[in-house]
Amino acid sequence: MHPLAAGRKTPAGNCGDCRARTHSAGACPCIRAGRWCHGFHAATLDQERIEQWWGSHPHFGVGVSCGPAGLVVIDIDAHTAPPPGRDRLLPGIPIADHVDLTGLATGFHALAVLAALRGHRSPADDETTLRVRTPSGGMHVWYRAPDARRWLSSVGSSPGRALAWQVDIRAHGSYIIAPGTTTRHGAYRPVGDVREPAALPLWLAQELERTGHLPEPTVPAPRPVPPRARQAVLAAGGGREGLRHVLGTVLAPVEACGSASEGAGFSDALNRAAFTLGGLVAAGRLPRDESEQALRETAARVRPGQERRIEQIIRSGLAAGLRKPLHHTGGHR
Repeated sequence: MHPLAAGRKTPAGNCGDCRARTHSAGACPCIRAGRWCHGFHAATLDQERIEQWWGSHPHFGVGVSCGPAGLVVIDIDAHTAPPPGRDRLLPGIPIADHVDLTGLATGFHALAVLAALRGHRSPADDETTLRVRTPSGGMHVWYRAPDARRWLSSVGSSPGRALAWQVDIRAHGSYIIAPGTTTRHGAYRPVGDVREPAALPLWLAQELERTGHLPEPTVPAPRPVPPRARQAVLAAGGGREGLRHVLGTVLAPVEACGSASEGAGFSDALNRAAFTLGGLVAAGRLPRDESEQALRETAARVRPGQERRIEQIIRSGLAAGLRKPLHHTGGHR
C-alpha cells in the first residue's frame, strides 16, 4: 500500500528533490529511505513504515499497488456517453447488426454484453468477490491472480489493449484505491458482504489474454533433440499406428506438464516438441497439418487459456525444426 494525496485519488506528491529533477523510481534514494516518492513504486507492507506515514498524515487515502499484491481489478466506468462503433465496443469481437444495443451507455453495459456472449454473469454482479463502488458511480471488481502470470494494465479504451469500452484493467504497473478511502468527490464503498478478492475466473483470464493483457512470451531457443527421443521417433514404423506412436513420444513431456498449473518447464517442453516435429516434417516423416494440430491440442489441454503464448512457441519451434530435417542417420542434410 502507498499514500494518496488527501481528498484526491492520485499518489501523495514527491519530495522537492524528486520534483526538481527527473530520475527513475529505481534510482530514487527516497524509497530506500522509507519515503513515499514515486507513487505505487513506494508501496510497502512494512507495518512500521505504514504507521509512520498515516500516523503523521491521517487524511491520506490508501492506494494498493496491484502487481506486487497479485491483483487484477476490473475498473468499470459509468460515464454516460454515446457508444463507439460496433467494431470497437468489444475489441476483437464484431457485434452483428441484428444485436440490439439500444440503451447501451456505460462500461457496465459493455461488460454485460461481453459476459453474455461468453455465457457468464457480468463481473459487476459477481457476489463472490470484493466489489467497490466509486464516487462517480463506477465499480472496481477485485480479483486475485491465481498464478504467476504478469497481467498487464490497460488505460481507457485504447484499441491496443482493452477489455471493453469504458472498462479498464488495473494490474502490473498501476494501483487501485482501497475501499474506505474518501476523496472530495465521495467515498469508495464496498458492495455486498464479501471483503476478499476471489480468484480470477478462467473465462476472464482467457479474455484478458485475448486482448493483450499478458506480455509477449519469451520463447526459449530450441535445444537438441534428446538421443533417446530421437531413437524412438526414428525407429517408429509407418502408417497411422507409427504416426500415433511418434506423436505420443514427442508430446509426452508436454503432457507431463499438466500435473502442475504453472511452471514445470512447459515453454521449453512445448518448444522442444515443436522443434522435433518440425524436423520430422522437414524430413518427410510426418504430415505437417496433423503434427501442428496435435501440438496445439495437447498444449491447449495442458495450459487452457494461454493460446497466444502457445501459438508463438509452436510457431517459433516449428520454424526452427523445419530448417533442420531429422533423418534416419541422425544427421542433417
